[in-house]
Amino acid sequence: MKTQDARRVLEAALVCAHEPLTARELRALFDGAVGLDTIRTLLDELARDCAGRGIELVSVASGWRYQSRAEMRPFLDRLHPERPPKYSRATMETLAIIAHRQPVTRGDIEDIRGVAVSAQIVKQLEERGWIDVIGYREAPGRPALFATTRRFLDDLGLKSLQDLPEPEQILGNGEGRDALASNLSSQPSLLEEVEDEEAAVAAKTVPPGAPEPTEALETSGSGTAGSGPSVA
Repeated sequence: MKTQDARRVLEAALVCAHEPLTARELRALFDGAVGLDTIRTLLDELARDCAGRGIELVSVASGWRYQSRAEMRPFLDRLHPERPPKYSRATMETLAIIAHRQPVTRGDIEDIRGVAVSAQIVKQLEERGWIDVIGYREAPGRPALFATTRRFLDDLGLKSLQDLPEPEQILGNGEGRDALASNLSSQPSLLEEVEDEEAAVAAKTVPPGAPEPTEALETSGSGTAGSGPSVA
């Protein structure tokens, strides 16, 4: 097959794909007639061809995909005006801790943040496919170990966890956390607004004379657990 024809096939497949495609998956388009090295070279050429255009071809965790450039978002939003999604501090900190300290348990996250982790936040992150249970710690109660997924990196437009803001930026002055939230907000697969559990607890009212309510916040089976290994 001629090089130009192969480029056209790759471009068509990537434009029509609903998910990122790897070079090995794209090789199936040619029934073995085009090698992996050639496909990677052609992908690099297609990416360079996007210079100065409103779209770009990028390599993310799950493979290659076409996407609109960030500067196009204000114009594209006019086609489908939507209320910008919001992210609570608790949600962003929980996600950042899992990303940088994985694998971690709920107990690990609570030790770092100093407050209980809402079961709703963990559930929402799991439902969005951004975190998953990858095992269980050999400790009393065998607490679940959480780690981020390839979809999390895909939705951020990243290839690896090393491209994330540093943990001290996210958990410290908030600039990294805001950048992470902004990047997630620009992606099509979004997390709905999650109420900050600290604010929710503070906003609760208790009738005069009534006992203090017991918070329905689950903890990891071990109660307390040591911090998991950091990602290199």
